[in-house]
Amino acid sequence: MLDFLLFVLASLGHACLLVAIVNFTYSRPYDRFFLRAFRASTGLFIWGGPIVFWAIYGFSVTAIIQAAFADGSNWLLAIHLVASMIVSCVVLPLVTIGRLRRRLPPGVHVAKSIFNVVAELGTPPLGNGKKLFMTKMPLNDIFNVDFTTITITRPDIPPAWDGLTLLQFSDLHFYGTPSREYFESVIRRSMADGIPDLLLITGDIVDGEEYLAWMEPILSPLRWNIGAFAILGNHDWWQDFDAVRANLRRMGMHVVSHAWEQIDIRGEKMTIIGHEGPWFQPSPAPDMSKCPTEGFRLLLSHTPDNINWAKRNNISLMLSGHNHGGQVRIPIFGSIFVPSKFSRRYDEGVFSEPPTLLHVNRGLSGKEPLRIRCRPQVTRLILKRG
Repeated sequence: MLDFLLFVLASLGHACLLVAIVNFTYSRPYDRFFLRAFRASTGLFIWGGPIVFWAIYGFSVTAIIQAAFADGSNWLLAIHLVASMIVSCVVLPLVTIGRLRRRLPPGVHVAKSIFNVVAELGTPPLGNGKKLFMTKMPLNDIFNVDFTTITITRPDIPPAWDGLTLLQFSDLHFYGTPSREYFESVIRRSMADGIPDLLLITGDIVDGEEYLAWMEPILSPLRWNIGAFAILGNHDWWQDFDAVRANLRRMGMHVVSHAWEQIDIRGEKMTIIGHEGPWFQPSPAPDMSKCPTEGFRLLLSHTPDNINWAKRNNISLMLSGHNHGGQVRIPIFGSIFVPSKFSRRYDEGVFSEPPTLLHVNRGLSGKEPLRIRCRPQVTRLILKRG
């Protein structure tokens, strides 16, 4: 019985270790075909490893470990077994408790409403994407969108900006499914809720060059009072990203990319910075040597992995996406696959990383149209002086 329990714990820790490796690998600027092959082969090893162990050794975990100490046989396997059990018995519980205890940072209030796109349109906006079948999987919330309002009260917000609104879209992933009607419906609802002062798009707009034609019909109804700013993400990097940028500019948006731009808002300066690393080269990060030091700094970074760069550069507010909240979240443990070097740490939500406040948007879609306990999201942020 003990060996069986140790086998189960080792198998769980084995899976956790390999998922963390996949998460880190997906945070790097690698070829997408390599990433797919790596994820598939690692997934096979996650499930197949314990089966092969059982076929060869049965459940004799303690015998393997004792033999490694006695005569050095199977020492690599013994190390992996011990490490896996430490992960499942110590690391995973501590991380899970920490995540369950996480609370909103001071000065942050969140309110949500769910927008049922199917009810709005009268029919599911399925489209004709290659992974259409996923929309019919049980518990899939792909057509239920969280409209999230985040009120941020901070002392460094100028009095003139009290009530300033920022509307963030992220990870639209035009890929056939959901259909154009899905995005058009979400944008109509967003504009009906009020025209924002700043419109912000944080990357991953298209997932195939044939969907460049979707950009203008879907995004052109967007409106803003002061300005619209956008950056690209890794899925745009895999496409014709110059065409993506050109389409955004034609609609009047500023594509800040690896750069910064200072604007005047109600008599106060705001510096809006784009960070498209690690995917876009030659520079891994924006050149901040001539960036004004005074005023509020807003960073658009597709991945929250750039949080340490943000802290070093005194960013006030950082908006990201990329991680999709994991897309599938299981009770208690939450997300599993998160393409980040921090693994699940910044999967979604608001994080205080002084002097930076980070918000990670779950995105509107994904190459896989699957959302279980992790609804798509549109974020409206309201700045308050306090």
